[in-house]
Amino acid sequence: MPASITLGKLHPVIQIAMGWTDSHLHEFTIGGQCYGHADPDWDLAHEIINETQVRLDQALAGRKTFSYLYDFGDNWEHKIKVEKTLAASALPHPHCDAGEYACPPDDVGGVPGYVEFVCAIIDPDHPEHGEMLEWCGGSFDPQRFDINLTNRRLKRIKL
Repeated sequence: MPASITLGKLHPVIQIAMGWTDSHLHEFTIGGQCYGHADPDWDLAHEIINETQVRLDQALAGRKTFSYLYDFGDNWEHKIKVEKTLAASALPHPHCDAGEYACPPDDVGGVPGYVEFVCAIIDPDHPEHGEMLEWCGGSFDPQRFDINLTNRRLKRIKL
């Protein structure tokens, strides 16, 4: 994606790439600054800069890495590395080149909850197997990543 993307547009790109539903708060941390949407119901101990007003290249200011935190309860923290920047006209929408494994479902309980979830899903004799299958909609393959579906969804984001 182009370096000129706003953090507000980068957020749904990450959500789509991860397969999440954007049902939780999030924030970017770049160079000690936090960007996102201020939520009056969530008392943060730090200032949040409006992500819709800041472009990725401005926030990075030459840096190559930053953090993205999704779901303050489950605490999905991602370290993101910029490998290559593109001109704004290079792509009409974001594109995913590669991916592996299924995304943990929203509200699974963070890393420990996901481990328990996968153990239950893959073992038909697990005492919570049926309950977890029902909770996730009937099936879940932790090895599956659908790049075509991801790119179809990314096409909806106009840069």
